[in-house]
Amino acid sequence: MGNGAIDANSHPSPHGVNGVTSVIGITTHGSDWYWAVTAVMTVSTFVFIGLSFTKPRSHRVFHYITAAITMVAAIAYFTMGADLGQTGIPVEFVRSNPKVSGTADNQNREIFYVRYIDWTITTPLLLLDLLLTAGLPWPTILYTILLDEIMIITGLVGALVQSSYKWGYFVFGMAAFLWVAWTVTMTGRQYATSLGADISRTYTICGVWTIFLWFLYPIAWGICEGGNVISSDSEAVFYGVLDIMAKPVFGALLLWGHRNIDPARLGLHIRDYHEDPGHVAGRNEAHHAEKRDGGVSTNSNGATTTATDTTV
Repeated sequence: MGNGAIDANSHPSPHGVNGVTSVIGITTHGSDWYWAVTAVMTVSTFVFIGLSFTKPRSHRVFHYITAAITMVAAIAYFTMGADLGQTGIPVEFVRSNPKVSGTADNQNREIFYVRYIDWTITTPLLLLDLLLTAGLPWPTILYTILLDEIMIITGLVGALVQSSYKWGYFVFGMAAFLWVAWTVTMTGRQYATSLGADISRTYTICGVWTIFLWFLYPIAWGICEGGNVISSDSEAVFYGVLDIMAKPVFGALLLWGHRNIDPARLGLHIRDYHEDPGHVAGRNEAHHAEKRDGGVSTNSNGATTTATDTTV
């Protein structure tokens, strides 16, 4: 049996939503690719959840965050594979390429707004994974997440705008992204370095990997939703490969790096139900005493560390 999702969910015609038809949209090839990415995200979620059971509950925070990222992405890709969560928007640039030219009376391109709903949820979780690893203060983490949300929402608004004003939203989004990139590559790295060589190595690998990939997303946006240069099937492949690299692969790198890192070293003091609250309080007091003494100690790996205040 072939893939009939596009026909099943298109009314009154292929890629038709609320009476608006998109001539420039995915074919069964694009739908098949979205289903494949759905499978990758789903399997990754189960793997990350399974790995969490190898850790005490108080050490599972990064497993849960990472599994949540791929779980949300799996739902989004299921939706796109079914040709849902999209709407047609007239393109600003009408191209001669028959795959993106449309017809004489219809130049609507299919825009998957569900992709941006996914990113609105998952990119803050990705940043939370990273910035908690570095032990950044909560005000810095929250402000960085706010800028990330601005980056995603302006990308969505720009994608839904037909006129050249879409590029104004692109500029707003890029400005927010550059601030996020600075926080991850510069500020975060300084904090991670102060916590020990193993934490610094994990943070640097995952941080550089993430920001490198995130620099490619604006390029994808520019030739897909923005410039209408490549077909919707090619758009599916471009974004799909980026999301696989930025979510399951990122998650594997992060959790591997965290395999021997106690969250308490990051300032994350999480109590399990059977743990004496006084024990956690004692750890917190020792942590603050360490800060009063200059914040410098030697961890079990022999690295000099500096305490931070990211207590939850």
